Amino acid sequence: MQARTPTGIETPSSGFASPSVGSGILTPSYQQKSRLGHPGSFSRLRDLDEEQRDPKKKLLFELLKVYSPNDIRSIQESIVKHAEYSLARNRYSIDDFVACEAAALALRDRLLESWNDTQQYYMKRDVKRIYYLSLEFLMGRSLKNALTNANLEDLFATSLKELGFDLEKLYEQEYDAALGNGGLGRLAACFLDSMATLNIPGWGYGIRYEYGMFRQKIIGGEQVEVPDYWLNRGNPWEIERLDVCYPVRFYGSFERLADGRALWTGGEVIQAVAFDVPVPGYDTYNTNNLRLWKALPFKEFDLDAFNRADYYKAIEAEERATAISAVLYPSDGTLAGKELRLKQEYFFVSATLQDAIRRFKKIPRSIQQLPSKVCFQLNDTHPVIAIAEMMRILIDHEGLKFLEALEVTRGCFAYTNHTVMPEALEKWSVPLFESLLPRHLAIIYDINFNFLEQVRKKYPGDDGKLSRLSIIEEGAVKMVRMAHLGIVGSFAVNGVAELHTQLLKTQVFPEFYELWPEKFQNKTNGITPRRWLLECNPALAEVISRWLESDDWVKDLFELRGILEHADNPEFQREWSEARLENKRQLAALIHQMTGIQVDAEAMFDVHVKRIHEYKRQLLNILSLVDRYQYILSLDEASRKQIVPRVVIFAGKAAPGYKMAKNIIRLINDVGRVVNSDGRIGNLLKIVFLPNYNVSLAERIVAAADISQHISTAGTEASGTSNMKFSLNGCLIVGTLDGANIEIREEVGDENIFIFGLNAQQVVEERKKLNSSYSLNDKLTKVLELIESGTLVNPEKHQEVVDSLRGGRDWYLVSADFESYLQIQRKVDEIFQNHAETWLKMSIHCTAGSGKFSSDRTISEYTRDIWQVEPCPCPEPTRPDDNHSRNI
Repeated sequence: MQARTPTGIETPSSGFASPSVGSGILTPSYQQKSRLGHPGSFSRLRDLDEEQRDPKKKLLFELLKVYSPNDIRSIQESIVKHAEYSLARNRYSIDDFVACEAAALALRDRLLESWNDTQQYYMKRDVKRIYYLSLEFLMGRSLKNALTNANLEDLFATSLKELGFDLEKLYEQEYDAALGNGGLGRLAACFLDSMATLNIPGWGYGIRYEYGMFRQKIIGGEQVEVPDYWLNRGNPWEIERLDVCYPVRFYGSFERLADGRALWTGGEVIQAVAFDVPVPGYDTYNTNNLRLWKALPFKEFDLDAFNRADYYKAIEAEERATAISAVLYPSDGTLAGKELRLKQEYFFVSATLQDAIRRFKKIPRSIQQLPSKVCFQLNDTHPVIAIAEMMRILIDHEGLKFLEALEVTRGCFAYTNHTVMPEALEKWSVPLFESLLPRHLAIIYDINFNFLEQVRKKYPGDDGKLSRLSIIEEGAVKMVRMAHLGIVGSFAVNGVAELHTQLLKTQVFPEFYELWPEKFQNKTNGITPRRWLLECNPALAEVISRWLESDDWVKDLFELRGILEHADNPEFQREWSEARLENKRQLAALIHQMTGIQVDAEAMFDVHVKRIHEYKRQLLNILSLVDRYQYILSLDEASRKQIVPRVVIFAGKAAPGYKMAKNIIRLINDVGRVVNSDGRIGNLLKIVFLPNYNVSLAERIVAAADISQHISTAGTEASGTSNMKFSLNGCLIVGTLDGANIEIREEVGDENIFIFGLNAQQVVEERKKLNSSYSLNDKLTKVLELIESGTLVNPEKHQEVVDSLRGGRDWYLVSADFESYLQIQRKVDEIFQNHAETWLKMSIHCTAGSGKFSSDRTISEYTRDIWQVEPCPCPEPTRPDDNHSRNI
């Protein structure tokens, strides 16, 4: 028997709560364990007994005894007070933006209470802490995420509605935090969410970029970069910690002392100032932290220079310092750009290590106990300089001998590699290192000497092995191999997908694996189901929870397997289809708003969104669309009716200095302009490039896609996480046997994914054939000739792209996979058009098989296999009228 809910959709009559009208999020059948989500007041956690407190501060403790109440009236008062007192607005000037900021500040107040108690609890328990070091944290918008994790969305929605505001509209007022570029930063954000949710005492550390990477505009079909002023209107989530500030030195010289220490002096010293962002967990009382560093001059203003009318010199130090935290990934095409990048990397790891060691020392103990209480996870090679910095601190400041310092350092660091392409492994020239970080270069040479002595003993007489394993690469200009330093200076090295890890062992670092097989592990990436299904796709989330009669899947994604029991149920299929179609309608409206292009929501939405790069092969996709366009034109009117209408959506940024990637963007837009304006094909094919791809845009696209393209040349993509996001939302993948595609196929079933092209080993063999007489696929040749003919696009603008594939230069094997790609696309068309129920079941299987790809699972594996840390859930808070409250 089934009962009707207020929305008119049938649901099993198990007593499972119906969705709150207008909330978009299903109300749980249990009370989510966040005191934030409970109405009323709760007592704060106490860290000291009454008799131990300073009697002069009795009133202070009394006033901080109770959490902010969460009834509607209290929330409203908090929002209004922030609008007037924090934002200085009167009752007549509170618009949507002010309401959004005030709501964020009201929520931040509550998060900070939880944050303070969580940190105090961690300190009192003296827990081992995890520090996740990443140059990117692509957080996206925070208001919806924080409200969801804190179980406060319904309360805030009601509170704001009574004040005259629509919470859903307020979400659109928030800027995306421009702290990352792509998958690396989004992975870091997912990991922070999972660490908080799993009660792992973990902090993220990075840089507070003033402008982010850049805001992408498409003008005349070309990418144009403009500054991303994401902080222009402030950031309500951050707390500036002027009391948390550390000196960071560059340049200068050092002198070795008799006791083994060294004295590094001179050069330039700047300040790293901390900004904290609370990271609430889902279904927990814990709130963790993301600490970002801003660079400021140590000496802010040269008054003497100003008085001499040398105004530029007066502010020169400030400009040099602030440039360090100004822009994510400054162009490294010049020596100055390279120096700035290395400055960024050292700046944030130096401040981070000083901060972590200060926290460790709050309890008196030997510095040699550091590995038992601290673990630094290095997210790619960018923070690997931390290994040399830790050695410097331990030797020069803590007085350890070299081998003692090396043992402690290795016990503290774990290194995650994110690439299999040798050219992407970070290297720095020795002259640059010697100028910028002279003491660190000396330490790296010492580490390398010690390491090579071990290698020489194990492989006597093998000078070739010494050269290949050395941290220093010999050549016309000596280079420091940062990945080698990461392996030598850490106790664990992990890849991020099974294929990727295998390639690290066999192709990228085979001799390191031979030397230290126990160091290498696999930790397949994951995504947080909170943001990437519950929040970004509330319609589908409600369908899933209703039919599972539970939303336990939000914390245990393997629970999604339960929807397979309903895969053949026509009512479940109807609800599934309706939820996905509504998402497509919303995306169609957004496409029209952003580009002016009108698309049909009933068409197949074919999506290729990610960073623009040759190895990700957006070029393969757009060239196949030229072939598709010509094929449609060759058909008579009756035959065209059999064609599946497609809306092909591209999005992504090209690095400012990456000319070929920018050429590919121009080709996509030029071809799209021709196709979209051709009345002969109507809605049978539309090509859309959505500018300024970011997390918020990804959330809209992921929920609406029918198929998504993950077509990197096999053996080049470390893992990918966008493939996981799409699959979780019921989107079918078209992909190569690369990265996590292989594991997704294993989980969803070979019949529910569209795989094509060469595998990684075949790619190696095919590349051996590349030479000046290498022949291209016939169909691809015709496409290239069409581009050169000028009948489709201006050939002069695209000759570089065409030439990149000829004469044996097709390194990413667009030609070798072209025919296979066209064939798989024909299979996609056939199932979508003629087997609608099969397609629907494939979609359901994709979601059901996504359990493995939760970042909760990934973090659990890091916790168990690498970090060796225990969860530390905060005790439940009590009501103020209880006769007791919990002591820490």
